[in-house]
Amino acid sequence: MLPDVWNELQVKVDRMIEQIGGKSPHVAKEDGVYDDMRIDWWTSGFWPGILWIMHEMTGKEHYKDAAWEWDGKFEQASIRDNNFHHDVGFQYLPTAVIKYKLTGDKDGLRRGLQAANFLAGRFNIAGNFIRAWNQDKLGWSIVDSTMNLSVLFWAAEVTGDPRFDHIGRAQADTVVQKFIREDGSVNHILSFDPKTGELIESLGGQGAGPQSAWSRGAAWALHGLANVYRFTGDTQYLKAAQRVANYFLACLPEDHVAHWDFRADATLDNEPRDTSAASCAASGLIELAAFLPANEGAMYLRAAEQMLLSLTVNYGTWDQKEHQAILLEGTGNKPAGQNVNVSLIYGDYYYVEALAKLMGWKQRIF
Repeated sequence: MLPDVWNELQVKVDRMIEQIGGKSPHVAKEDGVYDDMRIDWWTSGFWPGILWIMHEMTGKEHYKDAAWEWDGKFEQASIRDNNFHHDVGFQYLPTAVIKYKLTGDKDGLRRGLQAANFLAGRFNIAGNFIRAWNQDKLGWSIVDSTMNLSVLFWAAEVTGDPRFDHIGRAQADTVVQKFIREDGSVNHILSFDPKTGELIESLGGQGAGPQSAWSRGAAWALHGLANVYRFTGDTQYLKAAQRVANYFLACLPEDHVAHWDFRADATLDNEPRDTSAASCAASGLIELAAFLPANEGAMYLRAAEQMLLSLTVNYGTWDQKEHQAILLEGTGNKPAGQNVNVSLIYGDYYYVEALAKLMGWKQRIF
């Protein structure tokens, strides 16, 4: 099945290049047309990330050509508007950093290190957390940041400067100790006293409530902590990723694609799916499986394959040539009534990333 899907994916992404062009896509709604968000929006790195993966997997230059300018655009936006925050990893890892890894581009190296320095500068030493957003939420930290930590660990490797590693581990420790609950479910947002570092409360964020189990938050933690283990070799992160994975898999419905929140409703009959949570978790499960003994990791790899098969067969847009996205039925922020039952560019990205891993891709963006 995989070669056939990969061939279809190439056709799809080639068509997306024509349809999307230089837009910064985030959401495609019922009409199937991706929007064009401002360049510093947190999702702006995922489209070029798809292009870089396709370039490395196929060797075709037109993917590289379409991806090349994005980190330069981010740098100009950062100078002009200064609206970047805790998600710089989502933006610079799939652009500047992967560009440097694949081509040796010195501007990519410089911009990637700028992003790492920026993220390190958001660290609160009293509470051992990386601050989220740029408003007056000085004590807020967010589980999404787990995926962004790779830019810090990469910076530690290329510069030899251990401060990046120290900060990355400190945030990862906070995720393990305070974001992940005993049963493996995950808090989305935690509020700390920014002066003392004392934990104040859990906030529902994009989940159904403070004690709910937002599925994409679990996917961020699962995939992100597996990445942290890859960089550090510290088994506490591997075990924590397993705990989240076990909870995630136990909550999946029959078609293996997660509902948007595992505790939104006792029956979940009428609750929407989130294909972005499923694709990110599937990619993380492939990482997790690779780090474990074969007989232990096989369960996670098999689960990832089942999830990707369901996404491909039940949620793909392969026969819809005018549809600019790959996956349907993503959920952005249901509590706010935003982007429910839509296509999401990060869902598309992690689907491509996971498929590439199954096809033998050895490079990593996150």
